Amino acid sequence: MKTLYSKYDKTKIGNLPRVVFEGRIIVVLSEREAEKAVDYLLKADILGFDTETRPVFKKGQQRKVALLQVSTNDTCFLFRLNRIGLCPAVKRLLETEEVLKIGLSWHDDLLALHKRGDFKEAGFIDLQHHMRELGIEDMSLAKLYANFFGERISKREQLSNWEADVLSQKQKEYASTDAWACIQLYNEYQRLKQTGDYEIIIVQPEQPEQPNQPETENE
Repeated sequence: MKTLYSKYDKTKIGNLPRVVFEGRIIVVLSEREAEKAVDYLLKADILGFDTETRPVFKKGQQRKVALLQVSTNDTCFLFRLNRIGLCPAVKRLLETEEVLKIGLSWHDDLLALHKRGDFKEAGFIDLQHHMRELGIEDMSLAKLYANFFGERISKREQLSNWEADVLSQKQKEYASTDAWACIQLYNEYQRLKQTGDYEIIIVQPEQPEQPNQPETENE
């Protein structure tokens, strides 16, 4: 019986063992490479999706999605959209209904991807909707993965430069892990729904302390 929490204590995550994607990571730098990558990905039954954007630190500054990461269970492709844009192969991947595509808070990612070009997305499932079915309220990837698997996804590279000339190994591992984790969460959700092998513990929000009331004298 798996125990899940409606709200996961963030302070516990740092003590959990770290999980990192251990499969192949392939960086896509040209439209030709994108075609080959998409042909490979469309042979899978399920894909995990995520995006990364270079952070901004000045008010009013905006950047477009720099990276689209798409993973199978053992291989993750990192499409460097700041180099190749929303090329025909990437559009084909986003529009196909041939394969199940899993993302988290994917509505926001799609809005950001639309700023790179027009496409008609299809076949996507947002994990947020299914997590609510289980009674889970905390929707960040790190909290969900800790809640489901008792492991920690590091977010250290989240605010790194995703438009760098060359992505570091840590950036590649971070990006791949996020996309791959979506598959693991969806598969576990499906298992739990089918078996009912879980209990949900409702965590009540902490009540703010009430200030001490001054004592009054009896008349």
